[in-house]
Amino acid sequence: MSRRPLRATVAIAIPVGFTAALTVALLVGQGNRAVVLFDDTVSFGLALYATACAVLAARAAQDRLRRTWVTMAVALGAWSLGDGLWLVYDLVPGVEPTTPSAADVFYLLFAVLLVAAFAQLITTATHQGRLRLLLDAITVALCLFLLAWVLALNSVYNTYREDRAALAVAFLYPVFDMIALTIAVVVLVRAEARQRAMLAVLTLAVTLMSIADSAFAHLTAGDRYSTGDLVDVLWAASLTAFAAAALLSRETYEPRTVVALPSTTSLWLPYVPLLLAGTIGPPLVMSGAERFLVPAVVVAVCARQVVSAWENRRLLAAAAEQALRDPLTGLANRSLFSDRLAHAMALRARDDRSIAVVSLDLDDFRLVNDTLGHPAADSVLAVAGQRIAECIRPGDTAARIGGDPFALLLEDRTDDSHQIAAQRILTAFQRPFRIDDQDMLLHPSVGVAVASPAEPDLDAATLVKRADIAMYAAKRSRCTQVRVFDADMPAAHPDAVQRAETTAAPPLSEGAARIRLLGELRQAIDRRGLQVVYQPKIDLGTRRIAGVEALLRWPHPHLGTLHPDTFLPLVRQHGLMRPVTDLVIAQSLDDVAGWARQGVRLPVAINLFAPSLRDTTLPDTLSAALQQRGLTPEFLTVEITEDLVLSEVSTVTTVLHRLRQLGIRIAIDDFGSGYSALSYLRDLPIDEIKLDRHFIARVTTNPKAAAVVDAVINLTHTLDITVVAEGVEDTDTATWLTDHRCDVAQGYLYGRPTTADDIPRVIDAQSAAHVAVESRN
Repeated sequence: MSRRPLRATVAIAIPVGFTAALTVALLVGQGNRAVVLFDDTVSFGLALYATACAVLAARAAQDRLRRTWVTMAVALGAWSLGDGLWLVYDLVPGVEPTTPSAADVFYLLFAVLLVAAFAQLITTATHQGRLRLLLDAITVALCLFLLAWVLALNSVYNTYREDRAALAVAFLYPVFDMIALTIAVVVLVRAEARQRAMLAVLTLAVTLMSIADSAFAHLTAGDRYSTGDLVDVLWAASLTAFAAAALLSRETYEPRTVVALPSTTSLWLPYVPLLLAGTIGPPLVMSGAERFLVPAVVVAVCARQVVSAWENRRLLAAAAEQALRDPLTGLANRSLFSDRLAHAMALRARDDRSIAVVSLDLDDFRLVNDTLGHPAADSVLAVAGQRIAECIRPGDTAARIGGDPFALLLEDRTDDSHQIAAQRILTAFQRPFRIDDQDMLLHPSVGVAVASPAEPDLDAATLVKRADIAMYAAKRSRCTQVRVFDADMPAAHPDAVQRAETTAAPPLSEGAARIRLLGELRQAIDRRGLQVVYQPKIDLGTRRIAGVEALLRWPHPHLGTLHPDTFLPLVRQHGLMRPVTDLVIAQSLDDVAGWARQGVRLPVAINLFAPSLRDTTLPDTLSAALQQRGLTPEFLTVEITEDLVLSEVSTVTTVLHRLRQLGIRIAIDDFGSGYSALSYLRDLPIDEIKLDRHFIARVTTNPKAAAVVDAVINLTHTLDITVVAEGVEDTDTATWLTDHRCDVAQGYLYGRPTTADDIPRVIDAQSAAHVAVESRN
């Protein structure tokens, strides 16, 4: 048992022990003055203790629950003052309480505030929900009042009917108690699972208070009550329950509720007061066969309603289960996985458990989808989900969170359980998939991230991102082993970090998220809220910065920095390319002019897409933009994306020739990713090609890849075209490119994308490093 639950158990045991001691004392020495003073002292102490617990609960709670416990603390404080006055009455000889007494003022204030506290727990969103709540409240209140009238209040009324002040005080206690108990019951019926234990104890506290107040009124009416009566045990037990509820409230975790189901308690609890009133009342006030027939009818009606409610809950539970499951694989979906992960992360420090997230992706699954069709791909996913589910224990969670990405949540107290589960998955995928009477092997890339006790503030989103980084690192290395995230992985695999950040954004296929994101994107464009960052391009001959590439980012206020892969589909589909292009051009040229004023002359490369290249006014627009800022054309390189220009060659050739005549350089971006690269070199006025990162990734390990890249470099040099290698991330690749006369390199090895303000500092640091190297040589 961890320390927090242990402390809570001890804190609850203290008032329970005093209540038990009071019970024993009253049973043994009822009427003894020492026992009376002990009774008053224990009651006063329990009231103060419950007040302190309520204050602590209010400090720990939030929003509506905090207001509830603040009001409850004030109410219990009023009760404490009433008990304090009653202690004075019994302690000081000659001081006798009147009817009503000064203590009654504080007791009644407690009753009013108790109702106010419970009223703040009422929340319902729909008209039908409010109607059900009202009907439940009326039913419970009438049944409770009827039961109290039959058992106690009838005699109280007959006794005090001539003394209106005494009658009002005698009736106000049980009436306010029943109102509070009514609210407690209807709130408990509709409470979420995380609050039911606390609310159940609160309901018990109000129930004990109601019984005690009604019994007190009945005994007082018959002049049979004095301090030290056994009814005082009920008040003490009620105060103990208030303290326990406050302590339970501090221990309550509040996860995101995905689908709220009515509790099992809600099926029968609203009918308990009706059942009690209908079975206890008639035998006391009726005669003849009615004494038995009325209770039988009430029992039958209540049983019928409970059975009907049980059936409705079963149907709702089935619908809720479907809403939380992936329909193809039967695994948890993204919502359920996120909810369980958030719950596990919140409990890991308290329960000293190990939390691991496994990110899993099927390599080459897109090939299955594109070549064999969607039915075959769905069959593969269904079998894959079944195999993954067989590799984990009942307490763990397996989820399908996208097309072919899966995720596992592993909870254990041992450190190697995640390794065991991940190895089981690799073993399971060594068996071929039987698709269309053919055997097919699919290899999963598996990444693991573990929530270490050394990082108590680690959140769920960061843990998932780490697992994705490890998975992408495994996919990039094509290894057959499980990759576990470590602190050095982001620096060693920056491309994996970028891909993990991109996939962490909300999927645009979700309609509501898509519409919301589109509206925010339009607003960001209008307010120039998109950001341009710059990645250095290094001349491999001089080792100096030869220029920068302008890259677009969206600093989203809630989702973090989004990369173009996340929002450019919206830009293209909704006609926003022109304003985005204008924004990038204006911002980039403004930054280039700003660097020039600081003595830094640095050209910039800007990506343009096919719609922009169809605009015959583009050359004049770019020329005017350069002239407005006092820049010459060599400060600007226009990058065209090969796969988008493929069907636009005849249309854009005139525009490209005009750009070339103005002195603006033209580059083909992602060269080698399409199918018409050589025809571009022949037909278009090209100054520069940028070799795609995947085109050069294996030049140091694959002789065929090296031969192809070497041939392209030689060919482009023959055509007097500059060669830029993208995605250079290690020194071996950089050395190979230098040895094979590649002109320029760009990648995380030389620098990550940075803001315009940092570029002069980057250049100064690069120049200083270059001077240091030359001085050593």
